[in-house]
Amino acid sequence: MKDSPYTNTSRGGFNRREFLRGSGAAAAATALANGATAVAEAAESSDTIPLYGPGLTKITLNVNGQDRQVQVEPRMSLLEVLRNQLQLTGAKPVSVDGSSGASSVWIDDKLASANTVLALTCVGRKVRTVESLGGHKLDAVPTAFLHEDGMQCGFCTPGFVVAVRAFLDKYPNATEAEIRQGLNGNLCRCGTYANVIQACLEVVKGGVRG
Repeated sequence: MKDSPYTNTSRGGFNRREFLRGSGAAAAATALANGATAVAEAAESSDTIPLYGPGLTKITLNVNGQDRQVQVEPRMSLLEVLRNQLQLTGAKPVSVDGSSGASSVWIDDKLASANTVLALTCVGRKVRTVESLGGHKLDAVPTAFLHEDGMQCGFCTPGFVVAVRAFLDKYPNATEAEIRQGLNGNLCRCGTYANVIQACLEVVKGGVRG
C-alpha cells in the first residue's frame, strides 16, 4: 500500500503529526510566556494589594469610632468577628443571606448585612453597630422601642433599630406609609410590626428626644 501523499514529507505534503507536534510546542511556549508575565505582574502589584490567608491574619477594624485589632481568616464574616471577638452581640445571625435584616450594621454610613460581608473587606472602612446608639445618652429610636413595646423575643429588634435609625436620618418626617415601605427589608417572626411602626411615628412626631 502506497503512502498517502498527505503523510509523505518527502513529497512536500502535509504531515499531521508534525503539525500537531509543532503547534503543541508553540502553545506551550506561549503559555509559559504568559505565565511568566502574570507572575511578573503579580510581583509588581504585591506592594499595593495585601495578601491574606490561608490562616489567621491580624487586621485592624474601625468599629464604633475605635480601632480594634482582630484575628481573621479570609472566610470569616463581619458578623462572626463582631460577635465572637469584639463581643458586640447586637447584630444577630438569624438568616444566612441577610434577608431578615437582623444583622444590619452601617459600613461607611450605608446599611449592610454583617453576615454577608467578609471582615477583610472592612479594613479601612468605618463600621457602626446598634451598640453605637446606646451609652449614657440613649438614642431616640431604642427609647421609642421601649415606650411602644416594639419587641418580643428580641432577635429582630437590633436590626430594626438600626434600620429605623438609618431610615429616619434620611426621612425625618416620614409618613406611616413611607415607614412601612422603608422597613420592608426587616422581618419579625413574632409579628410585632404594629408596635415598631408606632415607635417610628413617635420619633417622627418628636415625642422622644433620647
